[in-house]
Order: sequence, then C-alpha cells, then structure tokens
Amino acid sequence: MGPYVVDFFCPAKRLIIELDGGHHNEDGVAEHDRARQSWLENEGYRVIRFWNSEIATDLTAVLERIYVELYGSREAEAMHLQHHRKRRMPT
Repeated sequence: MGPYVVDFFCPAKRLIIELDGGHHNEDGVAEHDRARQSWLENEGYRVIRFWNSEIATDLTAVLERIYVELYGSREAEAMHLQHHRKRRMPT
C-alpha cells in the first residue's frame, strides 16, 4: 500500500489487518507504526491491529472483531464481498 507492506488486506472493505509481535512496543517501531497507520488512514483505509499473543490465546475474539469490521455486527449475515477495481484506461 503505497510505500508500506501490510499483513492482510480486504480491498472490498478497504480494511487492513495488522498482527504485531512484542518488538512493536519498542519506541522506534511504535513511532513507525503510528506514522504508517496515519498514512494508511489518510488514504481511506481502516486499520485494525492485534497482538500475536491475542491470536494465540483468544482467536475467537480476534475473528469476531474482524467479522464485525467486515459486516457491521456479530448478528449480520455473511455475504460475498466483491471489490470493484477501477480500471485504468489505456493511453
């Protein structure tokens, strides 16, 4: 995404999912993460972050949060999400 690499991306919802290890607590890395997230959000993307430990200890809660971000609520019916890419016209 621009000058950055993201962990997971759902183009249909412009949703970015980031998984962070312990090194993301370090000052330099944390500052880079804040700048990166700010840039992504200014470009119209939503960014949600999870610690690796959350994935390991409470995967269900992580998946529920992602589901809510995609569909609006836990009760919403899942549907096929389709990305409508803008086609570039040949020059």
